[in-house]
Amino acid sequence: MTILPASPSFDLTGKRALVVGASSGIGLGCAVALARQGAEVTLAARRLAALSDIAAEMAREGLDAHVLELDVSDQPATAAAVASNGPFDILVNSAGLARHSPAVDTTPEDFDAVMAVNLRGAYFLTQAVAKGLVAAGRPGSLINISSQMGHVGGPDRAVYCASKFAVEGFSKAMALEFGASGIRVNTICPTFILTDLTRPTFADPQKRDWIMDKIKLDRPGEVADIMGAVSYLASDAASMVTGTALMVDGGWTAD
Repeated sequence: MTILPASPSFDLTGKRALVVGASSGIGLGCAVALARQGAEVTLAARRLAALSDIAAEMAREGLDAHVLELDVSDQPATAAAVASNGPFDILVNSAGLARHSPAVDTTPEDFDAVMAVNLRGAYFLTQAVAKGLVAAGRPGSLINISSQMGHVGGPDRAVYCASKFAVEGFSKAMALEFGASGIRVNTICPTFILTDLTRPTFADPQKRDWIMDKIKLDRPGEVADIMGAVSYLASDAASMVTGTALMVDGGWTAD
């Protein structure tokens, strides 16, 4: 008799997840996805009122959600919040900032603002969650929402690309360091996802043509595309996946 292999589980029941940048767009989608798989989700962002509304709506669906006011650019406050509310089995960091301009017009102020959130904030947030897991002797899955722009260049995006290339680098290095503790570190790299934030970009015919020429599947990305990816990486179905970038880019970087 042939013994059929068991299918891996996507169930997150009993897991505690911290989703940063959960007040809208990709972060909100990730929070809902993890909660629907059974995780207890802490929604974190700077906009506490928005988080409270989302948590209430999730509760009406029977989902387990809590709120935490958090600004990842404030490293001491972030470390303290993670330490007092953790440990978290899952981290999804979707906090991000973009200030696009031609490279010759980049100001030090814009450079520092983007790096404070996208790189410094992401680095020390990931560190804080990992510290909690190591201290508790627990495995975990740490996921940074990076970008296809962490692998390619783009017009007017030198600073943004620099920040996301750096996220790719530290995520790989941390994966090596934390692997022995059973802590996985990965990134998700979306293409342009249709959200309220990106609608003005898609409304510009020239920008839309550039985007659609690059996306081989010939459609914009949707938040649901990221929800599937994060559910996979957070779960035991991805138990052998670490130090990698999951491209959700419609073939952009395959060219």
